[in-house]
Amino acid sequence: MSVWFVPKDAAAKSVGADQIAERLIAQGEVVIRTGSRGLLWLEPLVEWSDDRYGDRVGWCNVTAEQCLDVLPTSSDGNFLGAVDDLDYLARQQRWIFERVGIIDPLDGDDFLYRGGLAGLKRALAMTPNDVVEAIVASGLRGRGGAGFPAGIKWRTVAAQEPVAHAGSGAGAAKHKYICVNADEGDSGTFADRMLMEGDPFCLIEGMVIAAWAVGADLGIVYLRSEYPDAIATLEQALEQARERGWLGANILGSGFGFDIEIRIGAGSYVCGEETAMLESIEGRRGMVRVKPPLPAIKGLFGTPTVINNVLTMASVPSIMARGPEAYAALGHGRSCGTQVFQLAGNIARGGIVETAFGVTARALVHDFGGGTRSGRPVRAVQTGGPLGPYLAADELDVPMAYEALAEAGGMLGHGGLVVFDDTVDMLEQARFAMEFCAEESCGKCTPCRIGAVRGVEVLERIAAGDDAMQQQVLLRDLCEVMEMGSLCAMGGLTPKPVLSALNTFSEDFDRAGSKLIVRSGG
Repeated sequence: MSVWFVPKDAAAKSVGADQIAERLIAQGEVVIRTGSRGLLWLEPLVEWSDDRYGDRVGWCNVTAEQCLDVLPTSSDGNFLGAVDDLDYLARQQRWIFERVGIIDPLDGDDFLYRGGLAGLKRALAMTPNDVVEAIVASGLRGRGGAGFPAGIKWRTVAAQEPVAHAGSGAGAAKHKYICVNADEGDSGTFADRMLMEGDPFCLIEGMVIAAWAVGADLGIVYLRSEYPDAIATLEQALEQARERGWLGANILGSGFGFDIEIRIGAGSYVCGEETAMLESIEGRRGMVRVKPPLPAIKGLFGTPTVINNVLTMASVPSIMARGPEAYAALGHGRSCGTQVFQLAGNIARGGIVETAFGVTARALVHDFGGGTRSGRPVRAVQTGGPLGPYLAADELDVPMAYEALAEAGGMLGHGGLVVFDDTVDMLEQARFAMEFCAEESCGKCTPCRIGAVRGVEVLERIAAGDDAMQQQVLLRDLCEVMEMGSLCAMGGLTPKPVLSALNTFSEDFDRAGSKLIVRSGG
C-alpha cells in the first residue's frame, strides 16, 4: 500500500503542509503526518513510499495545487529522489533526531518499530546507580548552554533523600523532581520545538530513565507558550504514554512509578535560567535565585531536582540503547557525542544539522548551509544565541565544541548559528544586545537592570558621533561591570556580543554618525 508522508511541524505548516495533506486525502491517498526532517529551506518536503516502512522518495517546496499532478515516478524540478541519500542528511550522525521526520510522532507503534523504549528497557534492567554511572561515562553535557556534565548532576540528586514540599505539614509526601527546560528562547534556535513536535516519546523516555536513575517520582516540562503545536503534541503523547504503561504507577511492569506534567511559561527569556524557571513553576515571577543552594539539593518546592534541557534529556535514550562507550567515542575533546546545530539568519539552507562535536563553523555555514541566502559574502556568524559573541568570516575554522569555541572567543550555547552578510551594521547588532537585555532582564540585580539601559544610551551616542572614542571607553567599563557584577548569565553574557562586535568590527564603531536603527521594542 503506497503512503504519502507530509510533515506537521510548525515550520512546514507555516508554508502550506496542512493544505497539501488535505488535498492528498481528498484524492483518496493514504497520508501519514510526521515531523520535519530539518531541511527547512525545502519545506513543505513531501515523501512517498510503496510501503509504510519502505524507502522514500521526496519532493521539495510542494504546493497543494501540485498534488494533483505529482506521481511517484515524477522527475520534475522539485523531485529529490531518495531522501535518505540527500547529502545534507547522509553526512549527519543523528542520535537525538534519528526518528524525527520519519515517524508519526503520536503513533506509539511507529515509535517502538524505530527503536523506541530500547534505552528505557535496558535502564530498568540495571540498578539506578549503574544508570547514573553510564551517563557519567558517556560524557553527556548539558545542551542548554552551560555544558555541565549531566551525569554529575544526576549523581548529586541520586545521593539526596526525597523531601516534602517546603512549607508542607507533617506526614506530607516526599519527592524528587525531573524538570526539563523547554523554554527555548535564543534567537535562531528551534531544535527543542522540532524534537517535541516530531518525537515527543523520545523526551518522555529520557525523563523516565532519569527518574529511575535518581529516584524521582514526578516530572515537569516547562514549555514556552509560543509553541502551541509542541504543547498539543506533547499533551497527547503523555496521555498515550499513560495508557500504554510507559508512565504511571507501574512502568513497563517494573513496579517503578513516575508521571509527567506540562507547565506553560509566560514568555520570559530569563526563565531559560534554571532557578528563574523554578520560580515560575512555583507560581512566582521568574527571577533568578542566589546559589547555593544548588537545585540538585534544594530545587523545585525545596526538593532535590534534576534540571536538564530538552536535547540533553533526549540524548539519554540512545546513550542507554547503544551504550555510553559508543557515545563517548564521538566528539572533540571533552565535548562528547553529537550536537544538534541550528542554521538560521541570512543563510541559503537553514535547518537542523546533527553531527558529532568538532565539525567546524565553516563546514556548517558553507558546506551544509550553502553560504548566505543573499549570495553576498559572510561577514559574521553569531553562536550561542542573542548573548553570544560573533565570529568573523576568517574565524570559522574553529571546531564547534565547548572548550575549542570558548578559546576562540565564541560560545556554543544551544547550538544555534545566525549568519550575517557583509551589509550588516555591527554597531546596530551591539545595540540590539543591550536593548534585548534591558527588555528581558528580570530586574533583580543592578548591573543587568540598569547597565543594559545605560548601554543602549552609550551606543546611541557612539552612533551619533557624540565623542565616539570616549564613549567606547565608557562602553568597555560598563561591560566589565555587567560581566563581573550580574547575578546570572543574562547580564553577565550581554557584554559578549557587544565587545565581540567592538573588537572585531571596530570600523563600524569608528564611523562618527553611523546609521543606527532605533527600535521601539526588544
